[in-house]
Amino acid sequence: MKRILLIGGGGTLGTYTAKELLSLGHRVDILCPEEKHSDHERLTFYQGYGTEDFLEQHFATRHYDGIVNFIHYPEIESYPPIHQLLMAHTDHLIVLSSYRVYADEQHPVTETAPMLLDVSTDRAFIETEKYAISKAKLEKYLRAECKGQPWTIVRPVISFSWRRFDLVTYYQDLLKRIDDQQIIPLPTAAKHLGAGLDWAGNSGKLIAHLLFKEQAFGEAFTVSSAQNLTWGEVAELYAELLDAKFRWVSTEEYLEATNNCNYYALLYDRLFDRTIDNRKILRVTGLTPADFTPIKEGLQIELKILKENLK
Repeated sequence: MKRILLIGGGGTLGTYTAKELLSLGHRVDILCPEEKHSDHERLTFYQGYGTEDFLEQHFATRHYDGIVNFIHYPEIESYPPIHQLLMAHTDHLIVLSSYRVYADEQHPVTETAPMLLDVSTDRAFIETEKYAISKAKLEKYLRAECKGQPWTIVRPVISFSWRRFDLVTYYQDLLKRIDDQQIIPLPTAAKHLGAGLDWAGNSGKLIAHLLFKEQAFGEAFTVSSAQNLTWGEVAELYAELLDAKFRWVSTEEYLEATNNCNYYALLYDRLFDRTIDNRKILRVTGLTPADFTPIKEGLQIELKILKENLK
């Protein structure tokens, strides 16, 4: 039994990563801002933020076999002291990046695909976007300044759960639109593109199985079961399961209908083909396609959980 800390692990990915680690017989501590109570003898929650001060206090009497850090750092300058602190208190650190670091230049996408940070000529995007670009900068810091350390980069695709259901750039209000029987506009340009979408249970399983694999040290992995549904096929699942109604429109009309919300996520992700080649992560984890839950089944699981939580 190993002891593992999930920093910022109270959300979608952390919940399923913890579930898989517990099933493997490990002990899991979760640090998150919310007050949570454990229903498992090997799971403990600690309420707090992953700041340098809090972590120093937490680590005063603890060492972890593994740490998974789910926190996003919009400004890369804030990360190095955190990294050095984490490395001093674990034997393997997994750092969360994102599949959104990839440009649209390799199909299917593998871990060697070029990064947007390196190839994009859109200076406004490079200078102002605080997710894909920040993740790429974090990765560059690790490779340049932390060589030889036992860290691993994970790049999860969009991972849905009952907390959020995704369709192109809709997520927070998608189910409300469906419940209100709206005819929801979707961009035709995305209809036949690989969606880069997976059930959080599959993503959490992959992350959990990367821990303690020496072949993963100093490496990056796209986290996906690679079922590679298109956005059109995802829309069909919502139509089948929830009687959702959609109309396919031009990109301009879609942006107008969504008030340009998540503009960069649309332009530099959802309108890219995110068909994934996941052979690298399967090779290192030892998992196979048979170990994953179909996306339709994952949607059904999460919709059932949501319904139970609303009672």
